[in-house]
Amino acid sequence: MNVSAHVDTFARDHLPPPGQWPELPLDLPELRYPQRLNCAAELLTGPAPDRPVFHTPTGPAWTYGELRARVDRLAHLLTGDLGVVPGNRVLLRGPTTPWLAACWLAVLKAGGIAVTVLAQQRPQELRTMGEIARVQHALCDIRAVDDLAKADIPGLRITTYGGDAPDDLLRRPAPDTPYRAVDTAADDVALIAFTSGTTGRPKGCLHFHRDVLAIADTFSKHVLRPHEDDVFAGSPPLGFTFGLGGLLVFPMRAGASALLLEQAGPQQLPPAIAGHRVSVLFTAPTAYRAMLDHLGGHDLSSLRRCVSAGENLPAATWRAWHERTGLRLINGIGATELLHIFISAADEQIRPGTTGVPVPGWQARVQDEHGVPVPDGRPGLLAVRGPVGCRYLADPRQGEYVRDGWNITGDTYVRESDGYFRYVARADDMIVSAGYNIAGPEVEDALLRHPDVVEAAVVGRPDEARGQVVVAFAVVRAGARRDAEALRAFVKEELAPYKCPREIVFLDALPRTATGKLQRFRLRSSGYTMVTSTDADDLR
Repeated sequence: MNVSAHVDTFARDHLPPPGQWPELPLDLPELRYPQRLNCAAELLTGPAPDRPVFHTPTGPAWTYGELRARVDRLAHLLTGDLGVVPGNRVLLRGPTTPWLAACWLAVLKAGGIAVTVLAQQRPQELRTMGEIARVQHALCDIRAVDDLAKADIPGLRITTYGGDAPDDLLRRPAPDTPYRAVDTAADDVALIAFTSGTTGRPKGCLHFHRDVLAIADTFSKHVLRPHEDDVFAGSPPLGFTFGLGGLLVFPMRAGASALLLEQAGPQQLPPAIAGHRVSVLFTAPTAYRAMLDHLGGHDLSSLRRCVSAGENLPAATWRAWHERTGLRLINGIGATELLHIFISAADEQIRPGTTGVPVPGWQARVQDEHGVPVPDGRPGLLAVRGPVGCRYLADPRQGEYVRDGWNITGDTYVRESDGYFRYVARADDMIVSAGYNIAGPEVEDALLRHPDVVEAAVVGRPDEARGQVVVAFAVVRAGARRDAEALRAFVKEELAPYKCPREIVFLDALPRTATGKLQRFRLRSSGYTMVTSTDADDLR
């Protein structure tokens, strides 16, 4: 490792042991970064000062020149008034706005470590993450400060922005002079991203300054192929690495701009795309499916790239979006541990029903539980390696995720003979019923082909006779009849009978994390009454 610029060495001191690090092949020339690198300074350098960088639904766009000046002012305040020293962890919280993005850039430019959390997370969640990362400072939108204060994180100093108080971050006096970026090492920790907690206690993932640029120089450069005139937009927040890449790192690395939306649901996105001529869109599969009901009257002709990640993209959703818009969804699998997308495909290389091929700069294989590669066509564990790897913050689960230099994502995949990777299920979501292996996402995809089904989730329930039985949870369109018998009959026409759900639960909504990921563990452990065709109409 290079000589660190961090005065506070907590993050570096709590990296995993060297023997548990993944291998980092650097197959592309653009991934060979200099030893000294500050990724925020790199992202802010280049575009002309008068070019737009951030748009909002109201108000004029921020230019690159304005952003640089505001970031420098914030960096002066961080290292002056607030006493932040290189290596300090700074928690960032607020809705997706240019000021949140500017705070993130300022923390990194000042040598701090950004810990961006979600505005939807509750006090106990915030306290857990604050204690794991031992954050000392927080920059928080005044509208999101209440729960952060209630979290009562030990030793945390909270500074709000966007308010009227004289000590508000944006009202404090600060030099209007350029701020010289801290001379961080390329392998100094730049951010701690927390996993979304779908399976329990969140894990803090340590990412370096070079990692931030690497995701732009692999997936964005080689799959998205952005132009400087592109306008990026989407639903994932900046506290979700899917959103950090898609709404900040990728557009800035290309000298392009982003529309930052505080509200970016399926109803808000179509008019925003039309009104701001958005060309690159990031959101989850469920949002693309839900948007189909809100496209009427909106001009989406500016769109040229639509990226889907965060969970598996059902082939039915891909085809429905393509039929309505003519746009081919770019599927991708990424992970907080690896910062962004590492398997994908674009344009004519897209094959519905598959995730794609390894992004340039990345390697992938399918292996068994012993680490032995399995033949093409046979399911196994997905293993990947590339310029970014998993480094948990002082967490014993590091040894589970990284094995023999490979990152084991926890997904079951099949590699087809032509090199395409097809998602089967999360490794812990495979259902074994009466000796049959059943992939829940395959059953979900069949359910979603029914015209009344809006969302679907499938889990296994323990069964004395069969080991497990398939249980489906479905959300249907408003006004549609909750008819389990009809839904089962539909699935039997789509799949082999042994894959058909034996039990169906109708819900108003599926349980999801704040980032939109499905929480199957809640469905497995729920006390929901299972319904069949005889009592489907009784569940409300």
